Amino acid sequence: MFKLIGVIAGYFFFGFFGALFGLFVGGFFDRMRAYGSGGMNPLQNALRQAVFLETVFISMGKLAKADGQVSEGEIAHVEQFMQKLGMTAEHRSQAIALFKRGAAPAFDIEATCKRFMAICGHTKHLKQVLLVYLIVMALADGHFHPAEEALLADIAARLGYDQAAFRQLLDMVLNQSHFAGGQANTASALDDAYKALGVTKDSSDAEIKRAYRKLMSQYHPDKLIGQGVPEDMIAMATEQTKEIQLAHDLIKKSRNI
Repeated sequence: MFKLIGVIAGYFFFGFFGALFGLFVGGFFDRMRAYGSGGMNPLQNALRQAVFLETVFISMGKLAKADGQVSEGEIAHVEQFMQKLGMTAEHRSQAIALFKRGAAPAFDIEATCKRFMAICGHTKHLKQVLLVYLIVMALADGHFHPAEEALLADIAARLGYDQAAFRQLLDMVLNQSHFAGGQANTASALDDAYKALGVTKDSSDAEIKRAYRKLMSQYHPDKLIGQGVPEDMIAMATEQTKEIQLAHDLIKKSRNI
């Protein structure tokens, strides 16, 4: 009930992102009525979610254009994302407009990153999920172009990541993606598994367990929603946990632990 009221009121007064804001606020009050408050600030969380989505669509456009052309795979990835959000045709057209704005050759991502940092910058997991999603986006067409990597590095720097931290995150996500189709029992797959968890073959069993638990905790749905990740994007985090789980299982099997 509150969700519907929020969407209508938000769209009437502020348009597309007002509707998003109203959707998140209304959804919060619906959940609070059903399950209790949980100590969450609904307005603050809704604002983070709306800014997060705005940043995602603009950054996706910028990233898709980074290698000179927007591929069919990248377009399909964006369309699939909008379908998961359950957007109306009108709202999809506005989201596409944001994507196209980011894809414009002269577009500067600096202002978008500054707005994101002003609203969401204190939430480490939100910054990381944004980067992880953009890395996954860059892999959507099956190629990882140097221009895409350079743009991701620039965005990461604007979000407060130094070069070493960005490279570690990039390496982890790239290797986690190797497990998207299931587990492979090869020497190279085992190397990928260690990199996917951010550890090495020389790491102890205890260090591997800590790295695994830390990653699984970072992608926990309740934690992500509490920090401002829209509920519709939790499915992406769930896919990451499956890949992390497969990598961890392969390491455990190889070590007999």
